[in-house]
Amino acid sequence: MDNVTLEGHHVLLEPLSLEHVPQLLEAATQSRDTYLLTNVPQNLPAMFEYVDTALTGKESDTIYPFTTLDRKSGRVIGSTRFGDIQFWNWPQGSIHQRGEHLPDAVEIGWTWLAPDAQRTGVNTEAKLLMMTLAFESWNVHRVCLRTDSRNERSRNAIERLGAQFDGVKRADYPAFDGEIRDTAIYSILDSEWPDVKNGLAQRLRL
Repeated sequence: MDNVTLEGHHVLLEPLSLEHVPQLLEAATQSRDTYLLTNVPQNLPAMFEYVDTALTGKESDTIYPFTTLDRKSGRVIGSTRFGDIQFWNWPQGSIHQRGEHLPDAVEIGWTWLAPDAQRTGVNTEAKLLMMTLAFESWNVHRVCLRTDSRNERSRNAIERLGAQFDGVKRADYPAFDGEIRDTAIYSILDSEWPDVKNGLAQRLRL
């Protein structure tokens, strides 16, 4: 998948690079009160490792990471990505196969924003841009969103996007606070995308 930059009214999503590390660290260290259940590096070595791991995943087509910028000021305000990029093995000639290099399903997540960018519409517009790319350019069958089941703030934000609740995967893996994480799983299907897109556009008044 080729590099792409996504531009909205309020947000700009650029392909993540090591050059973004200093600005990402600045955004991540404003205040960490909302990061208790989210992996947001808090020092320079950790941020370099975070970005380098994402770029390694990009090389293998399993991760597609972005740096999130405020469109007007150009300031880095966070990061987000596509992950769990799946290429399904379709029988030859299947009508569901759209192209050799197009994914069938993706997850949107690993999202964090600087405190002053939260609750501003930035996250909603970023998700709209990413899902438009996934459903309308890559023609995926499903977009998945996951979060710690205890993270009510994140779950409410996902539900406001129009995603359907699929269930909770219990004892999924270690959480960032040292507990064992139960993961709440949501999804949007390609057949649901037109209504979801319309709802997001109305929320953003586009």
